[in-house]
Amino acid sequence: MRRRVFITLLGSAAAAWPLAAHAQGLQEAGWAVGRNVRIELRWGAGDTERFRSHAAELVPLAPDVILAAGGIAAQALQRVSRTIPIVFANAADPVGMGVVASLARPGGNATGFTTFEFSMGGKWLELLKQIAPGITRAAVLRDSSNPSGIGEFGAIQAVAPSFGVELHPVDVRDADEIERAIAAFASASNGGLIVTQNGLAILHRKLIIGLAARHRLPAIYAYSSFVVDGGLISYGPDSMDGYRRAASYVDRILNGAKPADLPVQAPVKYETVINLKTARALGLDVPPTVLARADEVIE
Repeated sequence: MRRRVFITLLGSAAAAWPLAAHAQGLQEAGWAVGRNVRIELRWGAGDTERFRSHAAELVPLAPDVILAAGGIAAQALQRVSRTIPIVFANAADPVGMGVVASLARPGGNATGFTTFEFSMGGKWLELLKQIAPGITRAAVLRDSSNPSGIGEFGAIQAVAPSFGVELHPVDVRDADEIERAIAAFASASNGGLIVTQNGLAILHRKLIIGLAARHRLPAIYAYSSFVVDGGLISYGPDSMDGYRRAASYVDRILNGAKPADLPVQAPVKYETVINLKTARALGLDVPPTVLARADEVIE
């Protein structure tokens, strides 16, 4: 068997964990580095321009398949090549971003695994209201340049009246803007924070967590890594599971399958993570019903 070239383009500075999960999936399928597969790594760190630069560098190497971390990375790759197979992991809205024609029939050179169902937006508000019932206002941090950001806000907006919460969209662009917007929002009382799925929020994770603590804003996040770093609560898909599942599509493509024939799959595993230390700092008593449903509780 000729040696396969498999190039991974990862989108986060904290990509070691998803890479390990993906590598484990490949090994289970019979692919081993140094024996029948070669892996090249590039780090996007949530920077769109860096994605584009890496895509222009990687595509000429003519890999058998490229793993893209998220829809923005997949978009950057497709701008350079519409023929090299792309498997994306944890893309929020691949249809809205134009990466695939539809979930059932991708129709091009990309397929993979999503990280979001829009109904999850309502779940964020529900959990935030349960853990901090006094909230009547919520700032929603989103990336308005990403179609999924608009869809996520719409899902939250649809249920907000039933919870008696007024929403304030905050478009994430840079650190200064995030700091100004959250400070302005926190000048009034009874506020909370919803941080949706977007690469810029990940890039500014520690800043956002610090601002929520400084302004005493109960906050819910799409990613458990925020809670590990001191955030209050998160609800979302198990991101590691997305990378493990992506290995199955990489294996099928390396064995002759076409991305156009592999349907995009939704998450199958969701998790709730709560940081009790942060809850105590905010003066919140976490209801037993919320604790009982948590997959992980950080003391």
